[in-house]
This record gives sequence, structure tokens and C-alpha cells, in this order.
Amino acid sequence: MADSYVRVRGAREHNLRSVDVDIPRDALVAFTGVSGSGKSSLAFGTLYAEAQRRYFESVAPYARRLIHQVGAPKVEDITGLPPAVALEQRRSAPTSRSSVGTVTTLSNTLRMLFSRAGDYPAGSTERLDSDAFSPNTAAGACPECHGLGTVHRVTEESLVPDSALSIRDGAIAAWPGAWQGKNLRDILAALGHDIDRPWRELPRADRDWILFTEEQPVVTVHPVREVGRIQRPYKGQYMSARRYVLHTFADSKSETLRKRVQGFMVAEPCPVCAGRRLRAEALAVTFEGQDIAALAGLPLSALAELLRPTAAGADDEVAPALARDLVARIEVLTELGLGYLSMDRPAPTLSAGELQRLRLATQLRSGLFGVVYVLDEPSAGLHPADTESLLTVLGRLKEAGNSLFVVEHDMDVVRRADWIVDVGPRAGEHGGQILHSGPVAALADAERSATRRFLFATEPPAERTPRSPSGTLTLRGVTLHNLRAVDAAFPLGVFTAVTGVSGSGKSTLVTRVLADAVRDHLGTGDEQQGDGGADGGDTGPTARAQLAGADGLDAVHRLVRVDQKPIGRTPRSNLATYTGLFDAVRKVFAATDEARARGYTAGRFSFNVASGRCETCQGEGFVAVELLFLPGTYAPCTTCHGARYHPDTLEITYRDRTIAEVLGMTVDAAADFLADIPAAARSLRTLKDVGLGYLRLGQPATELSGGEAQRIKLATELQRTRRGHTLYLLDEPTTGLHPADTEVLLRQLHGLVDAGHTVVVVEHDMGVVAGADHVIDLGPGGGADGGRIVATGTPAEVAAAPGSRTGPYLARRRARPGAC
Repeated sequence: MADSYVRVRGAREHNLRSVDVDIPRDALVAFTGVSGSGKSSLAFGTLYAEAQRRYFESVAPYARRLIHQVGAPKVEDITGLPPAVALEQRRSAPTSRSSVGTVTTLSNTLRMLFSRAGDYPAGSTERLDSDAFSPNTAAGACPECHGLGTVHRVTEESLVPDSALSIRDGAIAAWPGAWQGKNLRDILAALGHDIDRPWRELPRADRDWILFTEEQPVVTVHPVREVGRIQRPYKGQYMSARRYVLHTFADSKSETLRKRVQGFMVAEPCPVCAGRRLRAEALAVTFEGQDIAALAGLPLSALAELLRPTAAGADDEVAPALARDLVARIEVLTELGLGYLSMDRPAPTLSAGELQRLRLATQLRSGLFGVVYVLDEPSAGLHPADTESLLTVLGRLKEAGNSLFVVEHDMDVVRRADWIVDVGPRAGEHGGQILHSGPVAALADAERSATRRFLFATEPPAERTPRSPSGTLTLRGVTLHNLRAVDAAFPLGVFTAVTGVSGSGKSTLVTRVLADAVRDHLGTGDEQQGDGGADGGDTGPTARAQLAGADGLDAVHRLVRVDQKPIGRTPRSNLATYTGLFDAVRKVFAATDEARARGYTAGRFSFNVASGRCETCQGEGFVAVELLFLPGTYAPCTTCHGARYHPDTLEITYRDRTIAEVLGMTVDAAADFLADIPAAARSLRTLKDVGLGYLRLGQPATELSGGEAQRIKLATELQRTRRGHTLYLLDEPTTGLHPADTEVLLRQLHGLVDAGHTVVVVEHDMGVVAGADHVIDLGPGGGADGGRIVATGTPAEVAAAPGSRTGPYLARRRARPGAC
């Protein structure tokens, strides 16, 4: 190991073109390049994958047999490569039982503190095991809510939103539509209930029975049908509205039906544990006068302060030792700007950046040295103030004797690197080359580098004259999470950036409160919606904001909310199916002479239909591989080798290409190949317009970053015909984007505003903020220290606002385009 470099020879993973590169160890190395250039293929797909493979080779033979299914990276040789740890931005799907405490393992230590050093009630004969303090174990979970802390129920108000309607006119909105709803109404009429009288005029006893009865009487129904149709009686069984909603939510396989009935449910704290998730005997144990649920609900910074007096105790005592460990680990999280989080914060409500920083803090406390940490955009989702803290923590990892290989787009982070590997010059097949590997300053000589222009920019950007708003949408008295009686005014017809440090309340204000207010006013769902920003992932009803009032809603005719949640959870979901362009491709193949001669319809070319797909992998192209002691992964199907289709299906070609080969094309290549197919060409053009020309049509959703998923959703929206004034809400749309790609995306977003629409973005990129028409800055801090609007106005006004943590960074960015 005398050689201090990792030396890569002949790397060919994805679009890498037999790359040779030397990278120093014990350094902070930034991997840069436009999206799709190949930097992640080098950092993760080659370096980390090979380090992981070498580790796997050392484990038991049975485990190696499983691991070999995953395959090895395409590279001739790598020397000088230490063990590696990867901290990626890929969005997992954590359950609601996963929390900040479980992700960081802080909850394990807190439970041990209560078990070993808690104050037990008088008369207790023995101490509880630490499992008794966990809501995720049978020993600790509240028996009523099973450790969830909430119970779901329905009320008359949630089931019947408009009591002026009659049952025939749809008073019971929770009931299904079409025939099933009419069937239930007919059964009620047969039972003698008045279905034409306004709901509020029905007797209370009748209303309660109709909505909540557990009885399921069977009666003969004589339906009234149109003239000429058979009037045949039938036996109908009644089901109350409550039974229908709860049964559908618990048992339906249809996500659409589950989401529909979820809207008629009310989540409330468990009446037995009062939302604290634990059994009474665990909640009876206290520490510093509070039970474990109360401590888990404190912001981490406040919890550390509460524990400091105990941590100062004698070294050989249990409580001080456990308290010191908790305080030390929390201090790292606070340093990374996460002190506003509480230990009981559900993991699904965390952003990808927050999750990665939680894992980073855990690694910092692990004490490892001689390791390569491969990080995927650690600055993603971070305010510039938080990025400075991140760099301090990364510096400490390096000083401990580790190497840091960081895939990064933030030029401030890149400037602080010891070494830069720039990949390009463009994306996909036009990338995959090493343009520069050396000291950061030397990149100035790399003429083909797209990064160079942004890293060394010195001229102040051209001053933009802010657009004049066409109106204002005002929310008054907003209260949700850390927002407390906030009044917020969003100008219409302009581009608005909502800023603030992590946890200040930005996403809550925009993707929750503003979105809900507009959606409720319109009486429709989002026309293009993911799973809900950083608040997504919950499987039950979510808290609603308290709102004193709203003005200006009539000016908005449509709501489009585009978030970063995945477009699918398995390899079966991909770009082509999500955008709809695959429908056009399948029709083209079905129209070929050979397909018609065989009787193949468009369905034959769907990998979701049994007739045409590979049955080994069920059309996914991949099979799940369980790695026992490691997280499961996907490996190419051994039958179709990733092609997804049955061999007979692949005998049909269009312009000498099979359907699998078309799915393997990049958007750029497919745009030429399918240029004369209008339905496909329109989708492909919009995907290129948002900078996704490098993605393959069949690229599995599991391989897409949050930023890529968001841009796919945006492209899907851009290809639609837009009518009326549309409000577009985007949560950090530049995540995962190289500054050159950000320019491409911003052209599209500003084009929407020029067309008369309104765009509101939650954003940390000061370049985007500097080019906005209006800025709303929240803060001043995160969590309990945030939730207030500290500055609002044009970028120039916010840059000069006292008390704004965003102001100084915005002022710096306005003065010099490469700074923030």
C-alpha cells in the first residue's frame, strides 16, 4: 500500500469508455460532470462496487454463491482500493415504524438508559428489559394501536361532507361510485330509508345506523332501470359506510381505491396510550421526571441539553456513561444541522438529504479509518449555511485517516476538494470520458469541461428585472408542524422561490399547506402528483393544517405538484411506462406485418402481460436477490438477461430493432429513431427539454434519483395541453443537477411563467433564487427555531434583509455567479 493512489484501468461500466484514472487516497475527491456523464458509474458503479465485491469474496461460500448473482463491475483492474462504505441518495421506502432514533440507533441507547437507570414507580419489583421500551416489539407496543400511536376512524363529518344532499344525490361521499354505490342506495331504499330527503333532516338514529352499523342485512332489491331494460330483482347485502371504508383501506390491492378512502378517514391519537405508542408499565418509568416518549419527542438539541448534567457524572456509573454516549452522538447530528429533528420523527417524513446526513453522522462515530467513503451529493437538500457544517464534518472524517469520494454538483463543495475528477463532456453516449483528474485549480485548463465555466465564473450575473404579479394568493393564520399562525402571500403570474435552512418549514408551507388549500378550493386532486414531498411515505391519513383564511384562490384553475418521490418501487416501473410514450411504441410494433400475421396485439409487447413477457422474472428484467446479512438487491434475470420478454416476442422487429432494444435506447437516441411517431416524439422532446436525454427508456425506477424522478414528472406535465391559470409547486427541483442542467430546467420553468402561469419552488440553490421574481425566506433556524417568515420581496430585497440566514449567501451569489 506504499502507492497512495487508487488506480483504475479499463472501466467500462454503463457509458464509461474504457477509462483509466488515478485518484489519491486520504483526500477529499470531488467527482463532477453533467447529469448522466458517468461520474456515478465511476464512483459507485465501479469503485464502490469493486470494493464491495472484494469484501464479499471473503465471506462464507454459501453467501458468495448468492452474491455472485449480482455480478461484478466492468473494469480490467483496480489497485490500491481500500474497503468502502457508500452513502447514497437513493430514496428507500422506510416504514412508518422506522424513525430518526432507529436509523441512528440512538433509540437503542435511550431504551437502555431507561431500562438500567430509569426511575421506577414505587412497588416495582424488577426492572424492565430494554425491549419493553420499544414500540416495535410485542413486549413494548401498546396493545390498542400496536405501537403506531394513532388509530384510524371515520366520523359523520368525514363520511358526509355535505349534509344538505340526499342519499340519492351522493350525501355519503365515502361510498363507491358507479353500480356498487347505486346498489347500496337501492338496498337502503328497500330497507325503508328515505334516500331523497336531505341528510341533515334524517333522524339521528337512522343516520348512525346507515353510517356505522356492523349489521349486514340481505334484502330483495327491485331496481328502477331505464325504459327497455330488464327490471330483474336481486338479493343485495348492505354494508355501512364505515365498514366499506375501513375494509377497503385495510384489504384492497388497488392503491387508487386505498388513497380514495383514506381521504374519508381521520387519524387521532390512540385513546389508550395517548399517542405515546407504549404499554402503561413502560410509560410509568421516568428519567429526569419524563417518560421515554416525552424524551423521544424532544428536538435532539434539547435532549442533549437535558442529558448533559447526567453525562457529567462518574465514569464508572451506568447512567453517566449512557448519557455521555447519547450527547456525543447528538452533537454530531446538531453539527450537521439536524438538531431540530426529534428521535421519534418517522423516517418516511425525512428528505433523502436528511437520511444521508443521519447515516453520515453514524459513520463519524464508528471510529473507522483507512476506509473510502463514497457519498452521493451530500449537499443535496442543504441550505448553504448547513453545507458549511457538512464540510467541517467531512474534514473530520478525512483527518481520521479516511478517503472521501464525493459525487457533487455544489461548486462551493467542489472548491473545497483536494482533487477533482471531471467526467464528460456531455451525457450518455456523449460522455464517459475523464476530462480532468487532478488539483481543482488545474480544471481551468480543461476546455471541454462543462464544470469549468461554473467553478471559475467571476463576472456578476446579468441583473434580471422581476416580473410584475397578476394577483396574489394569501394564506392567513397557517398552523402546522413548526408553522405557527403564519401569514403568507404568494404573488401570481411570477416565479417565487421559498428559502430557509433545513427544517425551517419550507416544504410544509408549500407542498402541504398551499397545495391542500388550492386542491380543496378546486375540489380535485393534483393533476400531476407524486407521493408528497418530504412528507410522503405515510400509509395513513396525515395531519391537516389549521388555516384562518385564504384569498385569491379563484385565480388558480389547476394545481400541478411535482415532487421527488420515486415513479415506482420496483424495476417494473420505468421512464417509458410513466410518461405514456411506451403505449405508442407498443402500437408501432403491433402494426408490423409479422406481428399482425401472428395475431400479436399491443398487449403482447407489454412486459406486464403474461403472453409476451419472460415468466422467470415476470417481465421485470431483474430478480430479487436476498443477501442474508446484507440488504437485498436486484440481479439481471438469468433467463432473459434483462430483456424482459419471451423469445417469441423478441422475434418481432421494427426498423431492425426489437422492443427490448428500443427500451435500451437513451432518450436522445430514441428521439431520432421514433421521430415520425408523434405520440412518442412529443414525450421524448419534453424529456430532452428538462435535461434527461441521457436516460434509457426502460431504465428501472429503482435506478433513478429523486431529482430525475421529479424531472420525469415535470416532462410528463409539460407535454400536456395547458388550459387556464396553473399553479406549479416544485420541491427542490435542482437536486441532483449539474449547474449546466439547472440552466436547461430553469428555461422550462421560466417558460411556464412567461406563458401566464405561476411557479413556486422550494429551493436551496442560490443561483435559482437570484433569478426568481419573488423570494419568501423562512427561519431563522430549523424545527422550533423556525416556522416564521423572516424576509420577503425581490432577491435584492431579501439579500439585504437583516436577520435572514439566506440573505448573505444570496448577496454573495448575486455578486458572483459561482458563489453562494
